[in-house]
Amino acid sequence: MNYRFIQTEISDHVFTLTLNRAEKRNAFTPTMVNEVAHAVKEVNDNDLVHVFVLKAAGPVFCAGMDLKTYQDPSLDIPNPAIQNADISLGEIFDQLNKPSIAVVEGDVIAGGFLYILGCTYVFARKDLNFRLPEIALGIFPFQVMAGLRRIMPEKKILQLCFDPSAFTTDKAIELGIVDSYLDWDSLNELIASFANKSSYAMKAGMEALKSIRNMDSNEQYSYLLASLQKLKDRDEVKAFISNKLNKG
Repeated sequence: MNYRFIQTEISDHVFTLTLNRAEKRNAFTPTMVNEVAHAVKEVNDNDLVHVFVLKAAGPVFCAGMDLKTYQDPSLDIPNPAIQNADISLGEIFDQLNKPSIAVVEGDVIAGGFLYILGCTYVFARKDLNFRLPEIALGIFPFQVMAGLRRIMPEKKILQLCFDPSAFTTDKAIELGIVDSYLDWDSLNELIASFANKSSYAMKAGMEALKSIRNMDSNEQYSYLLASLQKLKDRDEVKAFISNKLNKG
C-alpha cells in the first residue's frame, strides 16, 4: 500500500507506523486518519505481527486535527486506494487488538493525544510539552476525554481540559498518560520480548477486556471462561502450547 501521510514497515514480529506529515506538524486530515485505520486493520489481520510501534517524523509528534482541512474538505488530498470513512482516531485505536507502543520524541498537542491514549505503552523524551489548547479556542477536547477516562478520574479530566497551558513529560507520567521516559535499550528490550508471545492469546485477551467493560460482574466470568475455551480450541494455539511443552 502506498500511503501519502504515513509510512509503515514490518520487520520480524514488529509493525512500525510512522506519522509522516512533518511539514504540517503531523496534524491529521481525514485521509491521514483513514490511512492509519487501514494500517491498523492490517496489524489486526496479520497473525505474524505481535507488536505495533507508533512513531512520528519531525520535531512535533502530532499537533492534532488539521482544522482548515476539516472545515474545507476540498483541501484534503485523497488516497485513491482508500475510501475515506467518517471515523475518529479514538475509534481506530480502540479497535487495535495487538500490544502497541508509542515512541514520543516530539510535543503532543490537542488531538495528538488520541494516538498515545490508544497505545498500551507510551515512552516519551524528558524535554517534551503536552497541551490541550482547545478551551482557549472556544472548543473542547471531546474525543480526547474518552481516552483520558480510562486512566484518570473525571475530576482530573476536567481540570486538564480546562487548562490550555503546556505541561511536561514529568506531569504526563504523573497523570498516567506517559508510562516512562524514552530509553532506547529498555524500549528495544520490550519490543523484543513480544517475539515469542502468542499473537492469538494477546489478541484474544485484548478483545475480551474491551468486551467486559460494560458487562455486569455476574456475566463476566462465564464470558471469560468461554473466551478461554474458544482460544484453546484453535489449532494454532494447540500447536503453540505443544511446542512450548516439548521445549520444556
